[in-house]
Amino acid sequence: MLKQSLNFKLQQKLSPQQIQLMKLIQLPTLAFEEKVKQEIEENIALESSNESEEDYNDDLYEEKYENENNEFDNEGDSENGNDEFNVDEYLFDDEIPDYKTQTNNYSDDDDDDREIPIAAGSSFHQYLTSQLDTFSLTEQEYIIAEFLVGSIDDSGYIRRNVEDIVDDMAFTQNVMTTDEEVEHILHTVIHELEPAGVGARDLQESLLIQLQRKEPKPSRALAIKILKDGFEPFVKKHYDKLMQKFDVTEKELKEGIHEVEKLNPKPGGSYSGNTKEIEHIIPDFNIKAQDGELELTLNSRNAPDLHVSQTYNNMLRGYKESREKSQAQKDAVQFIKQKLDAAKWFIDAIRQRQQTLYLTMHAIMNYQKAYFLTGDILKMKPMILKDIADEVGMDVSTVSRVANSKYVSTPYGTKLIKEFFSESMTNTDGEEVSTREIKKILEMVIGEEDKRKPLTDDHLAAILKERGYPIARRTVAKYREQLDIPVARLRKVL
Repeated sequence: MLKQSLNFKLQQKLSPQQIQLMKLIQLPTLAFEEKVKQEIEENIALESSNESEEDYNDDLYEEKYENENNEFDNEGDSENGNDEFNVDEYLFDDEIPDYKTQTNNYSDDDDDDREIPIAAGSSFHQYLTSQLDTFSLTEQEYIIAEFLVGSIDDSGYIRRNVEDIVDDMAFTQNVMTTDEEVEHILHTVIHELEPAGVGARDLQESLLIQLQRKEPKPSRALAIKILKDGFEPFVKKHYDKLMQKFDVTEKELKEGIHEVEKLNPKPGGSYSGNTKEIEHIIPDFNIKAQDGELELTLNSRNAPDLHVSQTYNNMLRGYKESREKSQAQKDAVQFIKQKLDAAKWFIDAIRQRQQTLYLTMHAIMNYQKAYFLTGDILKMKPMILKDIADEVGMDVSTVSRVANSKYVSTPYGTKLIKEFFSESMTNTDGEEVSTREIKKILEMVIGEEDKRKPLTDDHLAAILKERGYPIARRTVAKYREQLDIPVARLRKVL
């Protein structure tokens, strides 16, 4: 039996504009610049200018902006002769405040900061390929060698086995070869390229190639033996087993290990032209400490000078003054309306982004004022996202978007904002301290230990407890791993 019923349900939905604003907030400076460029290219009603407005200053972040949503009024249809659109709402004159049509937080003094240094030169693979011309190779051998060079990653390794390479060459290059031929080219050509060690299949092979290129001497001969016949105990730092296996003294073993330590585990990284892994970090904020006070500024790149196109404004004036309004003109005005709506919304979204970034970072700066004034990580207070969200009156997710991808330039270096967030624990004095403080002390204790007898996690937990930080051994192990510090056995040295 069919029945009708009425249900009430409360839902919260984000508008497309709100979703876009959240995405803008999440973007770091360089990605935001690209987004602005893309928007300018796609919307011809949006323009940028190098001119700065004198009356646009830091009051921007304390002012509440009106979000305009002008709509065209439908005053009738074409049959009664009335205008279909209210053009006056889209015409701009001198009485409209500048901040409603443009945004600017960029000073001419910041011109130098807008340039990103870009390293020039040939790529790592081009450098390797150019060396192939120094070998006497047949056409087949050159193709194989070139394919092997293309299989080398940026660290300098070939991470694939020979059988897969032979199959790939058959299918992609239509080159029929054998495992033996590829192995021969690998050893006689690829392993002879510079920098030494490139083209190896694993770390052991790379280190051996580098050692065999050096002039022979007793310590290097022992190092080669260690890598060939004692690699596993060497990696695990079982020095007693190595001395017994090779019948050497502790001094001789130390000299041999020292030869290995001087080698490059990532030979590809030694090439100066290999810039693929270089990351340019542009801080989104700048904090300066002076006379016990902190000053926060937003990077000028986050405040582009944008305004609505005057050309479109003139087009609308021409439409308004025209006595005969054809359908084509009305279609053009409808197109202009869409572009102007998008341009004005984007300008307002940038303004809201600036305000959100500034307010959030200002709250973080005040919360961690003791750290920013001194640079002492031990003075960093425990702080979670909710602390800042409550302070600025925003959602936790908004604060998270600001913290996860933004950097701040401080007198003590450029820091990722999320590094200032940490959980808290109570010490023996009943005070709440940041877990970052505990990690710093743990790092100091490990740095001061006797490397011949490094401290185990149990010993580290006992030392921290004596200093007033009662934490379990498994917590010490977790913090040690987060600090990228190996276990005691792997920290041991001769």
